[in-house]
Amino acid sequence: MKLLHIAASPRGERSESLALADTFLTAAREAQPGLEVEEWNLWDGTLPAFGPDAAAAKMAVFAGEEPTGPAADAWAAAIAAFHRFDAADRYLFSVPMWNAGVPYILKQFIDVVSQPGLVFGFDPADGYTGLLRGKKAAVVYTSAVYGPDRPPAFGSDFQATYFADWLRWAGVHDQAEIHFRPNLATADAATARTLAHAEARERAKLFLQP
Repeated sequence: MKLLHIAASPRGERSESLALADTFLTAAREAQPGLEVEEWNLWDGTLPAFGPDAAAAKMAVFAGEEPTGPAADAWAAAIAAFHRFDAADRYLFSVPMWNAGVPYILKQFIDVVSQPGLVFGFDPADGYTGLLRGKKAAVVYTSAVYGPDRPPAFGSDFQATYFADWLRWAGVHDQAEIHFRPNLATADAATARTLAHAEARERAKLFLQP
């Protein structure tokens, strides 16, 4: 079994989402000593861009055509990124909230790998079909001000709602969520942090089961 950790935070040791992901991975390795783990830091420069050439390639493939020239190169880069993603059996995503949504680098990842015939199929009568099969995902969601029990002035959630929907759209319906949402404007985060790390450990133990 291979577990791929996709990290969307650029904050290193100061990142709450990465700290929770580390707790999860430690517990997962303890639960299954032979587990293969790959780390993909989306900020490390290996994620290809998704610009005009990649968009042209996607629309060409959608139309049943073969990309050519720079579009073909962009398509090859997108396919390589998808294969790196698809090679894992289990996914762990660390996703901090940025401006009520996900970091732009994670949206770039989604745009790169979400290609016809790879992540999704499309039928004019039935619509989209997710093509990822047999996958499970665990997602660490963090925010510093927003919380589901707080008034609208503290923000809205277009983070977990969007990302969970993308996973389902791609075919990953088995999702475990770990939330750490202390209100850093008014409250001490220590208790909530302790509980979130305990939940990460427990989720990891169950996550690797068939």
